[in-house]
Amino acid sequence: MALFQPLDSGAKQLKQLLAEPGLLQAPGCFDALSAKQLEAAGFTTAFLGGFSVAAARLGLPDVGLLSFSEMLDQTRSVCAATALPIIADADTGYGNAMNAQRSFIEYSRAGAACMMIEDQLWPKQCGHTEGKQVVPRNEAVARVRACVRAREQLGIETLVMARTDAAAAVSFEEALWRASAFAAEGADITFLEAPRSIAEMRRYCTEVPGIKTANLVEDGRTPWLSPDALEDLGYAIVLYPVTLLLSNLAAMRDAAAALKSAGHYEGPRASFNEAQGAVDWPEYDAMLAAIDTNEPTHDQE
Repeated sequence: MALFQPLDSGAKQLKQLLAEPGLLQAPGCFDALSAKQLEAAGFTTAFLGGFSVAAARLGLPDVGLLSFSEMLDQTRSVCAATALPIIADADTGYGNAMNAQRSFIEYSRAGAACMMIEDQLWPKQCGHTEGKQVVPRNEAVARVRACVRAREQLGIETLVMARTDAAAAVSFEEALWRASAFAAEGADITFLEAPRSIAEMRRYCTEVPGIKTANLVEDGRTPWLSPDALEDLGYAIVLYPVTLLLSNLAAMRDAAAALKSAGHYEGPRASFNEAQGAVDWPEYDAMLAAIDTNEPTHDQE
């Protein structure tokens, strides 16, 4: 890893990864440091999801309280910190089709390799919770169409991931229709959220064309399958949106409780030197030394 990353959205890299055989695993990050840990672990892409960002940045639920500007800022920070192609969550696009189009353009400028747009009614909710509602078909399709047209007209490389929550809000048949419509509109990747059985997962992969997404949430609604089983069904990419958040929450809770009760924490932790390495402190020192010791590049009178 390098201290500063090149100004590249990673879209070409993501396209290449999706074209290769095998299932692409995209764990969820929530900030720059968590994204760097995924890169260090050897993953080749990551997902920046609204649930985790709302929790980590605001300490609030994923119910539309996280604003466009806040999520865009988080996307920019994460993309600047890692060479991984980032799939960034744009919720509903934060308004009508034109808002969705502007969101797509700005996410591309922020460095996202792919932007996810969904068909929920605002304020939206996490896909594995109760009370979700979706917009009518024409509005859902218009959001995706607006993003695809911006990509074509402006020569943007960022991919479009189109998600439907209609399986829970309306019916599984409606979700299949919408995912197919999104693919027909030119979405690079579709995402049918929260199928409840392997049979539904198989139907999605069989009946909807193009690249399909699985979303595995601990304690969620979708059966948790191995990468090989997902690939056999026909999935090309799997998201693990909250695994890092949940594990970090447990670790912080335990450490806080230990400090409160005993004044010290003896559980698993990184060393201070490891923390410096995780944020590329040695690279910073080396770069600063190189800059400070270089001779002037022009004559001084």
